[in-house]
Amino acid sequence: MTTKADVDDFIAQRKLALVGMSSKKKKFGNAVYRELISNGYEVFPVHPTAESIGGQACWPSLSRLPEPVGGVVVVVPPKAAKQVVQESGEAGIRRVWLQQGAESPEVIRYGAEKNINIIHGECILMFLDSPAFIHRYHRWLWGVFGKLPK
Repeated sequence: MTTKADVDDFIAQRKLALVGMSSKKKKFGNAVYRELISNGYEVFPVHPTAESIGGQACWPSLSRLPEPVGGVVVVVPPKAAKQVVQESGEAGIRRVWLQQGAESPEVIRYGAEKNINIIHGECILMFLDSPAFIHRYHRWLWGVFGKLPK
């Protein structure tokens, strides 16, 4: 289960890798990238085949990043997410945020077995310092219904 301490620890990491950015601007991974950048994060997109997306350089794997990152945001289907979590561990990255839709019991279990802190069931955009209105509203609504991590 994701705790508030887990979320706070992840959000405090100012350098993050992002797996799931797409050449299609309207994809959710691209929205995550834009929101993270606008909130002051340094973001390193990871894409297995693209050298750049929208003018932003991409790296082919977590192990090829130009410098260490504090965590990985994952916006890919669950089948691909397991490989990302495995690669995170191999690269020494112990914090992984599985954006909603990327998680599966298998991926979560694998992360726990490998001592990787997996955040799941939460939208990272709700927890940024200055989220867009829709994400502030989502956070408020989850707070009203007692669904925020404790």
